[in-house]
Amino acid sequence: MLRKTLFAASLASVIFASPVMAQDAAPTEDPVLATVNGEDILESEVRATQAGLPQQYRQLPFEMLKPTLVDREINQRLLMMAGRDAGLADDEEVKARVDALERRVIAETFLDRQIATSSSEDAVKAQYEEFLKTNEPEPQVHARHILLENEDDAKAIITELDDGADFAELAKEKSTGPSGPNGGDLGFFGAGDMVAPFAEAAFAMEPGTYSKEPVQTQFGWHVIKVEEKKEGTQPTLEEVRPQLVAELTRKAIDDLVEKLRDDADIVNNAPVPEEAPAAETKE
Repeated sequence: MLRKTLFAASLASVIFASPVMAQDAAPTEDPVLATVNGEDILESEVRATQAGLPQQYRQLPFEMLKPTLVDREINQRLLMMAGRDAGLADDEEVKARVDALERRVIAETFLDRQIATSSSEDAVKAQYEEFLKTNEPEPQVHARHILLENEDDAKAIITELDDGADFAELAKEKSTGPSGPNGGDLGFFGAGDMVAPFAEAAFAMEPGTYSKEPVQTQFGWHVIKVEEKKEGTQPTLEEVRPQLVAELTRKAIDDLVEKLRDDADIVNNAPVPEEAPAAETKE
């Protein structure tokens, strides 16, 4: 019971502070969920409130939040009625805030409708084809390593390997890196996933071999074993869909705003900020 009470209190604090968001079209059946002094509160209004909440609440089932959301709408309606009875509908501050809200809602709605087609399925597929052309798959290496603090220790490990010691067991016993308990296994990685000296050494080796000389990086001294190599694969459309949709949407917004600015008569009296002086450097 305590957890439910705390959840409701937390949610109430969030939704009272939530801005008004664009509402979805009302469903065919839009039931009345409450009535306050003769005014109906429709399900579509309550759903619009949920749409304006932070992500962690938007993804929860509507039926789970409905009691708290309806209570919020009742309280909001009561406060609105009390304010209206107090004459706030004609208050200059209220009018200014309503005007500002109207400008924002109109701008957001116009933008949403203008870019609605920018991420159509055909547009996403075309963007994916461009992505494939400019993002060639990179080869990958599956390797293990044993990380040591100094070169002498690394050379001693290589001597043990030359004498037939098992690489994975040595990694578990001697490696100071976090992969040590896992036999030094780093899984598959691309050249850009590792620091340059390590990646260069690993990609130059043949599967089944280990480095005959220690490899130094900023982390220490490595003895590397390459397990296997494979050609890289490109991500599927679904794997990069969010990225592609974001790119298409961003471009659509930039193009739209640029066109509107080009066609507008704009006078900007805000001063241009001065550039910060360059930081002094010591030779």
